Amino acid sequence: MELIMKNMFQALGKSRTANRLAKKYGLRFGAARFVAGETIHQSIEAVRGLNQDGRIATLDHLGEFVFSEEEALESAAMCIQTLDAIASSGVKSNLSLKMTSLGLDISRDLCVNNMKRILDCARQHGNFVRIDMEDYTHCQISLDIYRELRQEYDNVGIVIQAYLFRTIQDIDDLHALGANLRLVKGAYKESPQVAFPEKSAVDENYKKIIQKHLLNGHYTAIASHDEAIIHFTKEFVRSNLISIDQFEFQMLYGICEDLQKQLVKEGYRVRIYVPYGVDWFGYFMRRLAERPANVWFVLKNMFK
Repeated sequence: MELIMKNMFQALGKSRTANRLAKKYGLRFGAARFVAGETIHQSIEAVRGLNQDGRIATLDHLGEFVFSEEEALESAAMCIQTLDAIASSGVKSNLSLKMTSLGLDISRDLCVNNMKRILDCARQHGNFVRIDMEDYTHCQISLDIYRELRQEYDNVGIVIQAYLFRTIQDIDDLHALGANLRLVKGAYKESPQVAFPEKSAVDENYKKIIQKHLLNGHYTAIASHDEAIIHFTKEFVRSNLISIDQFEFQMLYGICEDLQKQLVKEGYRVRIYVPYGVDWFGYFMRRLAERPANVWFVLKNMFK
């Protein structure tokens, strides 16, 4: 049943019709727990609340379904407005983005030009931009563009997914760049030809890439709510005398808040991924697909 529900939510997340309906009816049925609102102002206030108890953030203006150059330019403009709002408000937050929202599926040049405009703005504000990794079909081109951008910018990082077979090699290939990486397990449905189908194999590969990137001496964001992974990381950095300034834990807005706060109390840097915007549906469906507990939260909310 869990697998059926996961597949259903992943399919819904890619549905244009479902996304249009979600835009029309807004953040209902529990989505507001995981999405900080539809406007920049709402998202900034959410980050301000996180900052008050020691958590920092990365803001993401949601938008994966871009079908025209005009929409891609609008999405890039929203990223720039977000960076401006972070700077003017004084909140502690980076920016995360998906390159499909900047026109990657329309034109590589369009996407790269939008990325450069955003990175120029971020550099002006002394801020940092993280490129979110998407499904496997976008993996290679995302890494290629990242390498191109690193020739000119040092305020950009990218995400690496532990469930892909190729990941260890990608970590090795990015070593020479001194890449700032967010390491995740992976949230997309992928073929067993390119990704580990068993959770245990994903977990073991996740531990391997955490070890490898930290020992390479590069900044590492460990993005997980898995307490076993978090404990493993704590023990590994302690036994290898790795500075607390070389890594951070990252978690999603609205999930495992007690754990987030506990890590802050223990002295770790904790960054919360804070999504906002009207194109929230695909993101919300992936959160439901990841954890059955999220589904029960939504069902209870519907019947309140």
